[in-house]
Parts: sequence; structure tokens; C-alpha cells
Amino acid sequence: MNIPLISDPKRTIAQDYGVLKADEGISFRSLFIIDDKGILRQITINDLPVGHSVDESLRLVQDFQFTDKPGEVCPAGWKPGSDTIKPDVQKSKEYFSKQK
Repeated sequence: MNIPLISDPKRTIAQDYGVLKADEGISFRSLFIIDDKGILRQITINDLPVGHSVDESLRLVQDFQFTDKPGEVCPAGWKPGSDTIKPDVQKSKEYFSKQK
């Protein structure tokens, strides 16, 4: 998986995205997932004492990549190879009938 990361030593990106805590000169813990078309797909902003889950961040990237191709819906907690939901009321019943 090729995921570009960026650094923001001058805090201009943090300022532009509204996550700069200017009075302290630091940014809130934040993650922005932007797809290859430049579309912002996910924003996560946590207060300073709360960290991020790298596993959850990777799962979200995989979700977006997967749903962009077949057009299916990934339920919460989805992992590659798990069942997905068909984007149709009648067809989605198959997924929900398997849930407890």
C-alpha cells in the first residue's frame, strides 16, 4: 500500500485545515484521508490527550479503496475478505440476516 505522508513544520497545513491550537503553537491530533483525485474522504480530529489508532486509519484507507471499485458498502470494523453490504435494500438483507 503506497500512502504518502506529509510533515508540517511551519504549521501552514494545520492552520488551513483548522486544527492548529495557535495559543500553544501545536496542532490537535488529526488525520485527513485524501484520495488520488484530491477528494477529502475522512477527517479525524482528537483532543491532545487522545491518540489515534494506526490500525483503524489503515482500515479506513482499505475501506475507501475497496468501495471505490465494486461499489459495495463496508460495515463498521470491516476488514479485507469480510462480508460487505450490497447498496440495494433487498440485496442488503442478505448481509443483515447473518448478523446477530
